[in-house]
Amino acid sequence: MKTFLISATAATILATSAFAGSHGGAVPGAKFLDEWDQNADGQVTIEEAASRRSDIFASFDENNDGVLSAEEYAFFDAARENAHGADAGNGGERKAAAGFTLAFNDVDGDGSVTLEEFLGKSADWLALLDRNGDGVVTKDDFGPMG
Repeated sequence: MKTFLISATAATILATSAFAGSHGGAVPGAKFLDEWDQNADGQVTIEEAASRRSDIFASFDENNDGVLSAEEYAFFDAARENAHGADAGNGGERKAAAGFTLAFNDVDGDGSVTLEEFLGKSADWLALLDRNGDGVVTKDDFGPMG
């Protein structure tokens, strides 16, 4: 049952929220902000990113031990691949995808990722998307550079 729940949750989280791109004429970053801006103030803070990343982590921590093992991370990678395909798309999508990889999040290099490691990388992940360097992600961080 948990695997089905993880698959459904993973598909929802990864297909709608992790990436920032604009597709089919949509406003760049709108989908990202809809999913990650928890208080609807038009910006995603480090705290909001950490909260959402915590939800994502929990979705893949099958045995609820606070660690994504190599096997659980492989499932996480596969879910991201299934949600977005081999080509992550535009620069924002590639940057966001890079911030979810094992290499990015495995701070101590032991082949697994603890919740603390994953959440500890929230600011670094947000910085990948924060093109203007103001510490938050807003609609201005998406679309063509102005």
